[in-house]
Amino acid sequence: MHLLVVEDDDIVRMLIVEVLDELGYAALEADSAAAALKIIEDPTQPLALLMTDVGLPDLRGEELAAKARESRPNLPVLFASGYAESFNVPPGMHLIGKPFSIDQLRDKVLEILGAP
Repeated sequence: MHLLVVEDDDIVRMLIVEVLDELGYAALEADSAAAALKIIEDPTQPLALLMTDVGLPDLRGEELAAKARESRPNLPVLFASGYAESFNVPPGMHLIGKPFSIDQLRDKVLEILGAP
């Protein structure tokens, strides 16, 4: 399963991708919404999940998710936010609060997708 991780902090993105790889998922990376949209809008690119930071420099995570759902209406979305308590999760989407542990990330992804 291919998961797209959108995070502007290089170290955080690298750690998330590393954890997902260890869990058996193939993770693609994007450091901005613009880079993510190029991947999302490529019909040859299989995607099982979009995991995005809420606070991206070029577009808010919610806006990215809405654009992603235009071309992939059934794409599951997982938001990561350091302000989880004040974030309103759009219907049919998921949230994990930062900082999160490897176990929390694993459990959340398994909850959304099941085993790889």
